[in-house]
Amino acid sequence: MTVSDPNDDVERELFAAGKRYVIGVDEVGRGAVAGPVAVGMAVVAESCCGSHPTGLRDSKLLSQKRREELEPLLRKWVLFGAVGMADAHEVDELGITHCLGLAGKRALQALHTQGADVSSSVILLDGNHDWLNPVLASPLDVRTRIKADRDCVSVAAASVLAKVHRDSMMIAQDAVMPGYGWSGNKGYGSGEHLDAIRTLGMTDFHRKSWLVSYA
Repeated sequence: MTVSDPNDDVERELFAAGKRYVIGVDEVGRGAVAGPVAVGMAVVAESCCGSHPTGLRDSKLLSQKRREELEPLLRKWVLFGAVGMADAHEVDELGITHCLGLAGKRALQALHTQGADVSSSVILLDGNHDWLNPVLASPLDVRTRIKADRDCVSVAAASVLAKVHRDSMMIAQDAVMPGYGWSGNKGYGSGEHLDAIRTLGMTDFHRKSWLVSYA
């Protein structure tokens, strides 16, 4: 399969239609069995168009080394960037879809604290389902787009910010609770990870409702 680099065509269309800011949004950790789900957000304006860091792609298409190299460059490029999270206990209690919205709400709150004009922005959300507005007190202008993480620079940037942030947390947690291989599997259900659950049991970092057969 041919892999194409993201561009700013969609963002330019939104600016041409009168939007002042675009907030690219992507999630990381949705399918993991341990650790939080993370939602990254990257705010860009028309002045950002054409100047994104070379080599930017959806985080899934980049090596860990390249993501870590890009992350500080992206922090300088975007007007504002934030990552919100919902932990494993919240996923168990509220469900993954609600927790995507909860993590996104926390990222929006962080952007607001930084000074971002969230209400004047259009939110470009990867996928075909708006899981963000249902948790907000006031609705925002959310546009969903399938493969936005692959095609749109703002969403690709958000995916890298979220991935680097969440991976760093999982690597740090591996040192606190060794044996589950989190520094390598990042909380996903690899064979090594599932074998460790059978041997060592589950921790408070696991999504227990997702692992009932291992209890």
